Amino acid sequence: MTALLDLGVHALRDAYRRGTLTVQQTIEEVLKRLADAGDDKVWISRATDEALHAAAAALDARRGDIESLPLYGVPFAVKDNIDVAGMTTTAACPGFAYEAKESAEVVARLVAAGAIVVGKTNLDQFATGLVGVRSPYGVPRNPFDPSFVPGGSSSGSAVAVSAGLVSFSLGTDTAGSGRVPAGFNNIVGLKPTPDLFSSKGLVPACKSLDCISVFALSCADADAVLAVAADAQSTPAIGKTFRFGVLRPADAEFFGDTAYAVLYAQSIERLKTLGGTPVEIDYAPFRDAAQLLYSGPWVAERTAAVGDFMESADDKAGIWPTTRQIVLGGRKYSAVDAFEGQYRLTDLKARAFAQMEGLDMLAVPTAGTIYRLADLEREPVLYNSHLGHYTNFVNFFGLSALALPAGFRPDGMPFGITLIGRAMAERALLAFGARWQRVVPLPLGKTVSQLPPPASDPVVVEDRVSIAVVGAHMSGLPLNAQLVELGGRLESAGKTAPVYRFYALPDGPPQRPGMVRVADGDKGGAIDLEVWSLPGDKVGAFLRKIPAPLGLGTVALADGSTVLGFLCESHATGKAHDITALGGWRAYLNASS
Repeated sequence: MTALLDLGVHALRDAYRRGTLTVQQTIEEVLKRLADAGDDKVWISRATDEALHAAAAALDARRGDIESLPLYGVPFAVKDNIDVAGMTTTAACPGFAYEAKESAEVVARLVAAGAIVVGKTNLDQFATGLVGVRSPYGVPRNPFDPSFVPGGSSSGSAVAVSAGLVSFSLGTDTAGSGRVPAGFNNIVGLKPTPDLFSSKGLVPACKSLDCISVFALSCADADAVLAVAADAQSTPAIGKTFRFGVLRPADAEFFGDTAYAVLYAQSIERLKTLGGTPVEIDYAPFRDAAQLLYSGPWVAERTAAVGDFMESADDKAGIWPTTRQIVLGGRKYSAVDAFEGQYRLTDLKARAFAQMEGLDMLAVPTAGTIYRLADLEREPVLYNSHLGHYTNFVNFFGLSALALPAGFRPDGMPFGITLIGRAMAERALLAFGARWQRVVPLPLGKTVSQLPPPASDPVVVEDRVSIAVVGAHMSGLPLNAQLVELGGRLESAGKTAPVYRFYALPDGPPQRPGMVRVADGDKGGAIDLEVWSLPGDKVGAFLRKIPAPLGLGTVALADGSTVLGFLCESHATGKAHDITALGGWRAYLNASS
């Protein structure tokens, strides 16, 4: 066994299936890497070598069960605010420590699927911070340059994956803690929809916002963990053509980091090559919501979680001074502040969702810059808040998000983007993220691991209904928004079979066409159309928007196939103008202008 062993989830499973690797050999390699890493400040506690060897032996004895154990023999790490049975949970505060009697539900699911807990990882104390330096257990070493912060609060979990010490890890995300460390360590960070992963066994930070998150080297690996950790649903897949929200130049804040600004612009261009159309959004409601997290009554939710402990703890408890300042600062907020904050958030959410209307996702920098450890010594609070500029709002709005590696500054420090989708869009984001990783070839973390084969990439199987449109619902015309708002996606453009008469109906406004199939033997024409698809559960809502005499029926296409599409009742064409010779609605509009 050598340091070249690929610890990727799919790489391990393939080697186990082929019989070229045992779980015992994997654990021996992990232990060697841990020894080579030395005192990297990644771990608060670890499973004993004996316990790891015993777990490996038990799995090797069950090699015949590999197909029923989707994470068979896969080593992983757990952020130390998540319980693992028989191990101490500290939340990076020695005075808070307790031995967990049972594992958090997510951990239990992963272990039942064959995964092996290597240890508990360091974090910003009580998951309060985005920097990774607020811990009495030290600062996990950023694999790309130890003079830079690793990102937090899930610092140890991200470094453990980036440095190739484990296959994946669990973090948490309240304000960006599952995304910022991913960006700073060149790995994938999946932040699921709030409440998708059970929070049972999680030490709360802001209980109403906390999410357990996943760090992995690839989207395919993260998807394998998602499939075990939660019963995930999904919004429709992001298609070959898509619309994505981007920052306006006036809203793009990089805190003086011109290299990150260039990398963000390059990321937008790459998304365009994948079929995307960028749409500038007004970032104000997202930014204003982000500011609520540390300057509004939600600070008091952190106080509710651990404020009493902090106030009663003595000097030996190891409470980080900045963490104490933030958490106990929540005492100043009143019930009135809490209600006013909720009202404010409701308004901002409505405004933000209006900006997202018709978009498949947002694409923002994971962070606007990265700081050195020395920077945080000078400005521990302000610079931490800068790192949440593009992350804090996501859980407020109940969204899903995926942090992806996106390049490197000239000094070698990683840059990442985050794709933000609607609730339950995890698998859609991961499927798209897998496409991104294949066209943006970057190292996986700081390892020699390779992307798993394309057959391992997530695939979203979705129920969509194709509908042919021939009038104002076509791209760029007045009623197209009805399709877009319901998740419509343009699939193709073409013509009908030459068996239709096409009319400009006399009623309105707006003026609209009617297409009627001719009787066998009668002369018809081929009419321009677009085929759009809608999620199956949105077709009813679309039907309710269609006024008589129009409706949906079977439309014959020029290639001999059929599709659901717009047709008109023949009685309504008596006084209509026959425009069949023009061949389509756009041609008619141009001729009429």
